[in-house]
Amino acid sequence: MKKLVVLTGAGISAESGIKTFRDADGLWEGHDIMEVASPIGWKKNPELVLDFYNKRRKQLLEVNPNQGHFILAELASHFDVHIITQNVDNLHEKAGSKNVLHLHGELLKVRSTKDEKYILDWQDDLLSNHTDPNGFPLRPHIVWFGEDVPAIEEAIDLAEQADFFVVVGTSLQVYPAAGIMHYTKPETPVFYIDPNPASVLELANPLEIIPMSGSEGMAILKQRLLDLK
Repeated sequence: MKKLVVLTGAGISAESGIKTFRDADGLWEGHDIMEVASPIGWKKNPELVLDFYNKRRKQLLEVNPNQGHFILAELASHFDVHIITQNVDNLHEKAGSKNVLHLHGELLKVRSTKDEKYILDWQDDLLSNHTDPNGFPLRPHIVWFGEDVPAIEEAIDLAEQADFFVVVGTSLQVYPAAGIMHYTKPETPVFYIDPNPASVLELANPLEIIPMSGSEGMAILKQRLLDLK
């Protein structure tokens, strides 16, 4: 079974009602990014950060996967599908996808501020008095700006193994995620689905751009891939 590796960004979840932080009325609700998504912001005002992610968590519990997510799950019947996502939502999993690597963390998890391996599933509000067993505060299990991306090496390994590589709903502006496609083998076909695709520079691979939303583009891609199978 051929390996299909898919990098997804905020655009695929936007159709489900999750706003992207690049939207004019988007996710960050007037907050400077560094206030709510950086170690500096956490140190300065942890209550603001907790409130911000509590609101995001509540919103996530009210939305559902869209057709783009479901098509990716369906493709697992034909390919060895591995999803690398920049998104912190769980919509891929809710749609039925099994192999999902979260580059930037997960909104429905929290972790210890002392022991990064102490991770809990979490759906309720996270408050400042919630701690790990040793009394250290819990924080959102999110990779903030300025922090390392622990899963990047695994993502690169997947890209190197890909028989087909797909990019869906990302502006290709956030690194290191935006550079993952460049680790694919030169003969690996790359498909890029986005209504406003960014320029893809210095990519040696065969490239097909599908300038559509995630749902529309995934429907077309599914048939393309089945024809190439």
